Amino acid sequence: MPHLRPNWEWSVFSAAAFNFGPRVIAYPHRDCMNLAYGLCAIHAFGRYDHTKGGHLVLKEAKLIIQFPPGALILVPSATITHGNTPIQEGEVRSSFTQYSAGAMFRYVDSGFKTQEVLRLTDPAGFEKMAHAKADRWKLGLELLSTVDEILDRAGVGREEGEVPE
Repeated sequence: MPHLRPNWEWSVFSAAAFNFGPRVIAYPHRDCMNLAYGLCAIHAFGRYDHTKGGHLVLKEAKLIIQFPPGALILVPSATITHGNTPIQEGEVRSSFTQYSAGAMFRYVDSGFKTQEVLRLTDPAGFEKMAHAKADRWKLGLELLSTVDEILDRAGVGREEGEVPE
């Protein structure tokens, strides 16, 4: 679709949201409309003491992360419950997120048609696409790097005893 343009020249995401303060708080949620195996970029901005508030909470990972102004994190926002803690009185926090909707990928997988149009115009193609969905989670896992792949890129090896199993 050559008429489509990216939001920004170097962004890989199809959508973005500005959350202007003055005290942006994201209650625990999952972005179920985002690509299930995709990542969401979360940028924090403002004037707040990140040691006292504005922490990023990743529920299933059981992590609470200090998230200072200017920080960026990539999270699989469709599959992990995330949110942030309140900031202190008088402080300011806003955020900017970038993400990609799962519907865009389904549209491409359906031959640049909605699934309903594919079902009506190409029943065999619809069946093939529907069967492929059952294993889509495997594709998502294959896109992730293993610890060993990350260590290889960093030039660090487990055999050197630098990183525990």
